[in-house]
Amino acid sequence: MIRYIKSTLTPEAYHGHNKKAPFFEGWYFKLVPPGGAPATAIIPGIFKAASPESSQAFIQALTDRDRECRYIPFPPEQFRARADCLDVQIGANRFTNKAITLNVQDEQTFIRGTVEFEQITSWPVRLHSPGIMGWYAWAPFMQCYHGVVSLDHRLKGRLRIDGETVDFSGGRGYIEKDWGRAFPESWVWVQSNHFPEAGISLTASLAIIPWIRGAFPGFIIGVLHQERLYRFATYTGAKIEQLELSEQHLDWVVADKRHRLSLRIHRGGPTGLLRGPASDGMTRRIEESLAGKVELRLCRIDRRGESLIIDGTGKYAGMEMAGDLPKLIGIWKAQVNSRKS
Repeated sequence: MIRYIKSTLTPEAYHGHNKKAPFFEGWYFKLVPPGGAPATAIIPGIFKAASPESSQAFIQALTDRDRECRYIPFPPEQFRARADCLDVQIGANRFTNKAITLNVQDEQTFIRGTVEFEQITSWPVRLHSPGIMGWYAWAPFMQCYHGVVSLDHRLKGRLRIDGETVDFSGGRGYIEKDWGRAFPESWVWVQSNHFPEAGISLTASLAIIPWIRGAFPGFIIGVLHQERLYRFATYTGAKIEQLELSEQHLDWVVADKRHRLSLRIHRGGPTGLLRGPASDGMTRRIEESLAGKVELRLCRIDRRGESLIIDGTGKYAGMEMAGDLPKLIGIWKAQVNSRKS
């Protein structure tokens, strides 16, 4: 029990010690240089399969120029991670909340260098709400858990990616992670910390969440502005007011008693294929863009009406729209109709 409590209160650390298969855990490091390109995602992780020969550690690397991610597998015994903080080692590569050091080389990929992180902006962890998942983090039967290590931070250092040296110094970064048995059936995720006004960061996700005998459209959103974190989530009592999908964009509006947030997530643009966990290994294919765009409008609600807090467009957005999105929207509509009846 003590180990479970400590693990839940340390979402950035490794949760896989003594976990039975199937189990996966992965960390997502987004690196955007000052000029914006090439935006890069580095994803270290591990997959534990029912058959030991199918288990493997891995490092994925994706830039906004790639159509296919670089996927480098490692024997699981080369994976080492601490349970009390973010400190992961895979072979000669190390990942912490202070820096990443990469030394990857195979027939198709060469990545070497160190990028340090300065002025980390963590998502608050409290006993009643340990991280971005709120009290759901305490539920022991969730299909997938999510954590945000840093909403925004400054970068310093270089990576040699194949034949190009990318200097990330002065750029911005973001760190999150996922762990559990499997990814959701379908989801939407968007993240950007490149708005016209400095210091704004958005992370937002919406997914079909299996729960007891059914499922619901669970969402978690954080908007960082002037060092204040605005939270909208299923567990905060916020409600989805609009969810409409077209060929060009997804319109998503949520509100609580004090604030209303409107997002227009633009579809299209270059995407690359990441690998995700499935029952038989890292075989699921997920389209992700590192060059997405999201329009954000945040308003305060009071007796006089609405007053504007933020109105801006985020660039270099990480973006995924995966699975059966009409089904996801249909579950939300059914939920709304059930409340009305």
